[in-house]
Amino acid sequence: MSEDLIASMPFAAGLGIRLESAGADETVAVLPWSDAHTTAGGLLHGGALMTLADTAGAVCAFLGLPAGARTATTQSGTHLLRAVAGGEVRATARPVHAGRTQIVVQTDVTDDRGRLVARTTQTQAVIPA
Repeated sequence: MSEDLIASMPFAAGLGIRLESAGADETVAVLPWSDAHTTAGGLLHGGALMTLADTAGAVCAFLGLPAGARTATTQSGTHLLRAVAGGEVRATARPVHAGRTQIVVQTDVTDDRGRLVARTTQTQAVIPA
């Protein structure tokens, strides 16, 4: 099932994001560091970190939807807190609010030493069937 979820998001799949676990209460996604994902200084690009967080948050929200509903990100804010020069980053997404019209998810991104790299809060619209 995890492979199918990532395959349904070609941009995330192209970056090499993989799901370690996926559920409505918690979703964990991983992105390995790659030269292709860096800035001129050799650090992991903030956009790659935000894509990882958005992917984990979207999967978490999607799995909490009513049957037949869809979702789309309507707002996302990320605080980038630490540079990443190697290893992999892990995004853990958990819902903060799951209502009839929107789901709010908070995603913490950590490096392979468990240090907080970024925190994203995103709002997902619930689009009825």
